[in-house]
Amino acid sequence: MRIALGISYLGSAYQGWQSQPSGQTVQDRLEHALTQFATTPITTHCAGRTDAGVHGLMQVVHFDTDLARDPFSWVRGTNRYLPADIAVQWAQPVPDAFHARSSAQARRYAYIVLESPTRPSIEAGRVGWVFRPLNQAHMQAAANRLIGEHDFSSFRASACQSLTPIKELRRIAISRRGPYWRFDFEANAFLHHMIRNLMGCLLHIGQGAQPPEWISEVLRARNRDATAPTFAPDGLYFLGPRYAAHWNLPERTAAYDWLP
Repeated sequence: MRIALGISYLGSAYQGWQSQPSGQTVQDRLEHALTQFATTPITTHCAGRTDAGVHGLMQVVHFDTDLARDPFSWVRGTNRYLPADIAVQWAQPVPDAFHARSSAQARRYAYIVLESPTRPSIEAGRVGWVFRPLNQAHMQAAANRLIGEHDFSSFRASACQSLTPIKELRRIAISRRGPYWRFDFEANAFLHHMIRNLMGCLLHIGQGAQPPEWISEVLRARNRDATAPTFAPDGLYFLGPRYAAHWNLPERTAAYDWLP
């Protein structure tokens, strides 16, 4: 039997999603909890890996098991063994043809940034921070130049394991509520550090360090040295994947309503 889970987590205390020898990753904690509940080892496969410090509102994973349990039993039983900053939000049986990563048609992220003369306090780790005013029109004009299928080598980390730097960026929407900015990204897939590097450039433009058309020069360069510094992971949220309707999986969790 194949089971899909929707997971939310605060990534501040973890070394990213993917399992590491330290055991201090979200995947390590989830698999330990699943194994405790199922009393047999369980290995998960995720929709999209997240970096250290990045949060997840709806990471989707799947695993195979011979254990027959009601969907909500997987939720409550696994959560019993998880720390407070990780929680299973839903569970659902899926056909064997479903794969959390390869069945995903798109991935979605949001970056929340505080514009303020002083650094965040109660939101520390949950929002990015800039102290200079941002120009929304300039950032959106630059973002629009990135939409489509491109070679995003300029925005790729050296440790990226993707087979190709060519990705289709489908949407970047920039909005503001009070001092909080929200940047929404959607693509068929993302490179390692791609969004953090895009954010570094967009904020560079938003603060007047470069004009909007500079982003096209960076894209054409296909060289990481052409970009602005990588922005911090604070404030980056994996909103989750998009799947075809026939899989009948949720597209969001209650945690979505927490974001500005």
